[in-house]
Amino acid sequence: MTVKGRLIAKGTATGPLLKSEAPMGFFGHLDPETGVYREAGHPLDGKCVRGAVLAFPRAKGSTVGSYILYALRQTGNAPAAMVLRECDTITAVGAIIGKIPAVDQVDISRLKEGSEVTVADGDVTEA
Repeated sequence: MTVKGRLIAKGTATGPLLKSEAPMGFFGHLDPETGVYREAGHPLDGKCVRGAVLAFPRAKGSTVGSYILYALRQTGNAPAAMVLRECDTITAVGAIIGKIPAVDQVDISRLKEGSEVTVADGDVTEA
């Protein structure tokens, strides 16, 4: 299955889908040194985003989120790509400066957790 999204940050990446139906906060929750997300009660609490295609509805929280995404790339702990329902400017800037392929305007409920997903310049393909 291939769905067309709106291109946010160009690039091509493939990885296992790590999905949350809950919004994600980057600052204070996503550790650039480990790639592990920590937020009590959140579906991704304790999970590592490194190398995954990260699907979530939208971001929440601080404007520092852009720099967290950049820091994840610098430490080798970035997600392979991001797929969102709605991307804000902070997440978009983080994806661009962190060189993380990203698309939005995608119905993430159609994507299956753990499936192999490729993001390529606006297309999201699930194997």
